[in-house]
Amino acid sequence: MCLTALASCPMGVAPTPIIPLPGTAFGPTGPIGTIPDCIPFLNIMPFGVCKSLANPSTAALTAAAFGVLTPGPCIPTPAGTWLPMKPTVLTPKGPIVTSDSMIICAFAGCIKIQFPGQTLVTC
Repeated sequence: MCLTALASCPMGVAPTPIIPLPGTAFGPTGPIGTIPDCIPFLNIMPFGVCKSLANPSTAALTAAAFGVLTPGPCIPTPAGTWLPMKPTVLTPKGPIVTSDSMIICAFAGCIKIQFPGQTLVTC
């Protein structure tokens, strides 16, 4: 995952950029994300609105609408760090985040890389 990566969450309504912090891992397009790059509003941006009733704002809005599901603001809440599925490339900050990596959201979502930001081209 690099600087132009996009992620999605099944509880959110829109993909969002994932922003790796400049550090020890650089690729051809800039910084590469590592497993500690999971800070809400710094690395992981909101996915628009959230449809999960585990999100307190969605639960409150749904209750106020007499049980009609009313999505609330997305507040990315990672429950841990990225789970690298192929930890083959290591940096001093840990394994890099690949297109197979995911992170669980405390509000019942599973954030996955939709577009890693770079692709392999073979000639």
